[in-house]
Amino acid sequence: MNDSPVAEAQMEELVYALAASPNFSQDQIIFAARPSGLYRSDDGGQSWRYSLDSLNLSEPLPTTTVALSPDFSSDQTVFAGSAGGVLRSTDGGQTWQVIMLPPPPPVVSGIVVSPDYTRDGVVLVGSTEDGIFRSADRGSHWTIWNFGLLDLNILCLAISPNFAEDETLYAGTDSGIFRSTNGGRAWREVNLPIGFEPVLSLALSPNYGQDNTLFAGTESQGLFCSTDGGESWNRLGEEAIPDIVNSIILSPEYPAKPDLLVALSQNLRISRDGGQSWADWKPGLFFEQGIASVLAPQGLDPATPLHVGLVTGGVVRVE
Repeated sequence: MNDSPVAEAQMEELVYALAASPNFSQDQIIFAARPSGLYRSDDGGQSWRYSLDSLNLSEPLPTTTVALSPDFSSDQTVFAGSAGGVLRSTDGGQTWQVIMLPPPPPVVSGIVVSPDYTRDGVVLVGSTEDGIFRSADRGSHWTIWNFGLLDLNILCLAISPNFAEDETLYAGTDSGIFRSTNGGRAWREVNLPIGFEPVLSLALSPNYGQDNTLFAGTESQGLFCSTDGGESWNRLGEEAIPDIVNSIILSPEYPAKPDLLVALSQNLRISRDGGQSWADWKPGLFFEQGIASVLAPQGLDPATPLHVGLVTGGVVRVE
């Protein structure tokens, strides 16, 4: 990742988050959020360029997460999180608007964009100490919505693919999971069978509106699945997935094609049967540097590439 004085100054840094264009198979666009800023690749992760040059920064602006509009191909909208605010671009990352969140300045830990963004303009942000912020005008104005949220340390967010109808969101926190069924305006705790436990990753079935299935990856207790919207849970792959789960990716055709990938601390595991049995994504594949994030922009077919963001700062394309 180079092509910028700011980028060249800091190469040894973790990749907080990766996000790909919904039209990746045609445009090959990926964004990577890192402590030195936001980077963009136009060739499927083969090369990268710094994306914040238009801000004329005198020092690096750490970006902690990134999310694209579901209609990115037409609206070119990108959101990135930073300390105290949200960066918004409507030209694919060429220029940016810095929008400060309500004080005290929060550190953004996650962003989700409504699947119906073109119509409703809804974006939600999680923070490390200040809970949830919600915008209904495409990120121009933000309101804190922490009613019922007993833990304000948000580690991850997930939004229902059927959000326009069910208004459902989940927040993974330092002590468990909270659910909202009114678009993020109020939250209720979801009971995990392991008690208070940091939840690092969440994934909802693409068919969530019908099957109510979600997965939760924890810091020390492995992977859990619920098929009733979080009312009850089953642990999956106890021996194959013993502790930390940094990321969860489902097949776009789930559950018709029940493929499920998880990123552990240093390797990737895949299940082709919804979590009943597990194998390494690639035999012998091991990331000694540590895995920080993972992206599967074309699904989980063995012939398609994965992109793995490392704790040491690189993005590895695995084919």
